[in-house]
Amino acid sequence: MKLPVLNRVQPAGILDGLATAIIAFDQGLRLSYLNSAAENLFSISRRQVQGQPLALAVPHLAEYTERLKQALNSGTGFIERELRLHRAGDESITVDCTVMPTQLSGANLVLELLPLDRHMRITRDEILQAQHEASRELIRGLAHEIKNPLGGIRGAAQLLEREFPDSEHREYTRVIIREADRLQNLVNRLLGPNRLPQKSMVNIHEVLEHVRQLVEAEAVAKFSVQRDYDPSIPEIYADREQLIQAVLNIARNALQALSADNGPEHALLFLRTRMRRQFNIAGVRHKLVVQIDIEDNGPGISKSMIEKIFYPMVTTRAEGTGLGLPIAQYLIHSHGGLVECQSRPGTTVFSIFLPLEHTA
Repeated sequence: MKLPVLNRVQPAGILDGLATAIIAFDQGLRLSYLNSAAENLFSISRRQVQGQPLALAVPHLAEYTERLKQALNSGTGFIERELRLHRAGDESITVDCTVMPTQLSGANLVLELLPLDRHMRITRDEILQAQHEASRELIRGLAHEIKNPLGGIRGAAQLLEREFPDSEHREYTRVIIREADRLQNLVNRLLGPNRLPQKSMVNIHEVLEHVRQLVEAEAVAKFSVQRDYDPSIPEIYADREQLIQAVLNIARNALQALSADNGPEHALLFLRTRMRRQFNIAGVRHKLVVQIDIEDNGPGISKSMIEKIFYPMVTTRAEGTGLGLPIAQYLIHSHGGLVECQSRPGTTVFSIFLPLEHTA
């Protein structure tokens, strides 16, 4: 009997499929390998850093150069829990780090980095999604309870108007009808779009450029737009109109922050796209994900508000409705994605994550 021929499994392919970051250095502490998870963790490209010294290849590890040299020379590894890695201008990264000297060709020191921030983010995303679904169910129930009496009130006002067309109280019936219609419109906006996404192949940069043109036309205060697009991102299977609405809601929110009384002197809106590999969205792992960042240099969002901004009717502006961000989150959720926000004074970033899988 002829035995089947087994395909040879490439170790690099296996390591690229891991969610744990793997980095290897040679005897001179020059980078010899890193997997996709490490690229994502440190926002670096293996093609650009291959063969570079540790401090240049992975600046986050620069302060630990001497300790890694000792591990390499002594042949003794170590484990560091909840290690905080820093790089100038970037937020710190918290990891569990395992360092292992090896005798492999071209790889004399291997680092295994488990990003704790990502695990905490995944847990937070799952909680936020559960809260979002719970709030939507609550809103649906309230909308049903509100719509029925609203219809009755409006109908009664119309009957009164027809019964006494020349009455001096006509003005009051018109007020009742107008306010009933306004409340009906508010309830409909709370419920969000009432149709499923109509998906087709969409160029995400065309969507962003369309939004840019809209906000530039709408803006009252002066601001400038900077763009940093990744041209390698392919078309995504999505509802173009719903993506435009979601991005527009977030961009308008940013413009309102820029035009506030305590806004910056030089207002800036920054649009950025990136490709993420082996990325988790609410506990579901995706091979490829598109990340869209809408950033502004406004005053930022307070810590007390940051966890509430995606809830309906929550707003910091007297004239705001508190519906723009919840609707954006709902539209992105309907595409299997997620919206996140990070903010500090001078920098607020809303990140949209959309899986690239072609799901109907």
